[in-house]
Amino acid sequence: MHTNIGTMIATINRIQVKQVTDKKGMDAFVQFPKSLYAGVSQYVPDMDSDIRDTFKPSKNKSLANADIQAFVAFRDGEVAGRIAGIISHKANEIWQKKVVRFSMIEFIEDINVAEALIAAVEEWGYKRGMTSIQGPMGITDFDKEGMLIEDFEMGGSFLEYWNPPYYKDFLEKLGFKKEADWLQIRIEVPEKVPAKYARVAQLSKEMFGLKIVKKSKKDVYRGYGQKIFDLLNQAYAPLFGFSPFTPEQAQDFLKKYVPLLNMKMLTFIENEKDELVCVAITVADFSDGLKKSKGKVFPKGWYHLLKAIKWKTGNKAELMIIGIRPDMQGLGINALVFDHLIPIYNKMGIKWCETGPQLEDNVRELSQWKPLNPSMVKRRRCWKREIDAATFTTTLYHRKHSTGKAAKE
Repeated sequence: MHTNIGTMIATINRIQVKQVTDKKGMDAFVQFPKSLYAGVSQYVPDMDSDIRDTFKPSKNKSLANADIQAFVAFRDGEVAGRIAGIISHKANEIWQKKVVRFSMIEFIEDINVAEALIAAVEEWGYKRGMTSIQGPMGITDFDKEGMLIEDFEMGGSFLEYWNPPYYKDFLEKLGFKKEADWLQIRIEVPEKVPAKYARVAQLSKEMFGLKIVKKSKKDVYRGYGQKIFDLLNQAYAPLFGFSPFTPEQAQDFLKKYVPLLNMKMLTFIENEKDELVCVAITVADFSDGLKKSKGKVFPKGWYHLLKAIKWKTGNKAELMIIGIRPDMQGLGINALVFDHLIPIYNKMGIKWCETGPQLEDNVRELSQWKPLNPSMVKRRRCWKREIDAATFTTTLYHRKHSTGKAAKE
């Protein structure tokens, strides 16, 4: 039995939830999804090192403005689930909320496990003054967010969570309500740029003095990367749950993601003053490399990742980001993006493309895909509920849910 990995938070029936406080606990946290989803083709694992680094302030500059805590659930002594609690102080200040987020939630098909995990995060948040819970949400918009509630048969990617249908059913039974939904857009890459895009792209160049510029990875490291994040802070400011990236966070993400990029698949658009007004970042899909690596760089994981990233073998691209400066939105710049990318996709043998999650009420962003006959897929949800203070004080929680030896612990 795994009884020494951390402080026990609560017990519900046969379920124990423990706060991760040491390496053994983090090992259980990191490894659990791999056993839960063994043999599930849709699941794409994270790199073990990425998950561990999420909890280290020295590796994750986002923790300068956020608190995070990992929890592991056990049923009859066996690992049965995991969850992370997050308090983003910056987001709470911007959005005037006292909310604790849950993230990286995974659990076996047992509603008692789901309940105990959620309860542990609620109690952790309540002790820190939080009044509601929402999730799955990360610290930043670059973290995975949203629980899959449709299209479970579709393959996942490194950008998103995959989970089975019972997750949704359990959260509904536990009283969670919809706070926000995201959709992903799937398109087949046409052999030629649609006439509408070509026409609007040309008009955008002529009317607004726009131009596509090429940048190297060195340019990104030497200052252009900060321009990208400054633009994203402007473009994403109104979006649900967003908090701006600090320069330290920007450097963190550049270090993590730039090595994965093929600069041919990025679009930078500047105006006649050489100001960056749009950035679009796509990457070749390397989900197969992540699956074969099983989340580990060594002994052979590095080879599978390098092969997937550097020597692209698939025909799918992941559209990670499109950011347009607010004063330039709605002026046809998106057409200029696709006018640039579609010929590149064709040269690279990319047949179809899928976006990251996009908010369902962001009509302007969703409508830009119409000339490409898009399919809207993989609806995912951020859930919310209020924290019941009468239930989630430590004393009352243990009195209600703990029995026998577990209660005395």
